[in-house]
Amino acid sequence: MTTITRGLPRRALLAAAAAAGLAFAAPASAQAPQFFRIGTGAAGGTYYPVGGMIANAISCPPGAPCREAGGTAGVPNLVAVAQATQGSVQNVNLIQSGAAESGFSQSDVAHWAFTGSGLFEGRPKLDRLRFIAHLFGEQLHAVVRRDSPVQRLEDLRGKRVVVGLQASGARIGSELVLEAAGLRGAYTPEFLSAQQGVERMQDRGLDAVLQVVAAPAAAFTEFCSRAGCRLLPFSDAQIQAVSQRAPFYSRGVIAKGTYEGVTEDVPTLSVGAVWLVGAQVPDTLVYEITKSLWSDTTRSLLQRGHVRARDIVAETALQGRGEVPFHPGAERFYREAGMLR
Repeated sequence: MTTITRGLPRRALLAAAAAAGLAFAAPASAQAPQFFRIGTGAAGGTYYPVGGMIANAISCPPGAPCREAGGTAGVPNLVAVAQATQGSVQNVNLIQSGAAESGFSQSDVAHWAFTGSGLFEGRPKLDRLRFIAHLFGEQLHAVVRRDSPVQRLEDLRGKRVVVGLQASGARIGSELVLEAAGLRGAYTPEFLSAQQGVERMQDRGLDAVLQVVAAPAAAFTEFCSRAGCRLLPFSDAQIQAVSQRAPFYSRGVIAKGTYEGVTEDVPTLSVGAVWLVGAQVPDTLVYEITKSLWSDTTRSLLQRGHVRARDIVAETALQGRGEVPFHPGAERFYREAGMLR
């Protein structure tokens, strides 16, 4: 278990340890647990908490009641763990290398990585990526202090701006919209997570935090309540420029009241978050995981959890795939469920 869990967050370690304890307590003939890693994102975002919920939902360690009254809808003998990462770009590379079985990604990053196109032009294609499901939409946030003189993206010229972690999809979205605002090379980028960024911004160590994350994001919720915030709106021209270069982005909105002090709807850009898996993961396992994801039991768990987890619905399961092929196990489930023909 050491090689699998090294670097995992404490919650994941506890889950893995608990599962291992069940395995050791079982008779020698019992099947050993099978570990399944889900690359998520940084603390303060949405990927990590939602990934933890999904990991819990699809897990059913040895000795636990699986798919029966009073039990979980998880896959028998499976122990899934949500692994904290830098986000989309790191996740697709982890899947390609086999360092993680699966991970979350922005749909544009997944498409570009698989096809070696867009912002991945000239790089080796990550051809082991396979699609399980679309999860939810994400919004591009541009957050400043409430008392900041910055009113528009253009006002960030010469400022210190968090654009996301180095290996994140957030960085790609942030740089695209800043370029659309005419700021290419005209600001000082800081490669931090949303949580790290708002901590620095509260101390006036930087001027703005740009992040692609599903609203409401915990880091911004806390910052806006504690220090006060504003969200910068994107102009029609900026939205159109990004959408033309990156068609997976579309016009979106962060609704008023999403964060304390945000009293009007804020026009922004949205992109889908998808769940990817490695081509090498057995078909039967991915079939069972997909079946577990779309079970009534899992649906009930997600509805009671993070607000964005409530957006994980079968009606949008097949969106945002681009050129990434279905994993055969997931495709089998969708065909049997009548969702693919």
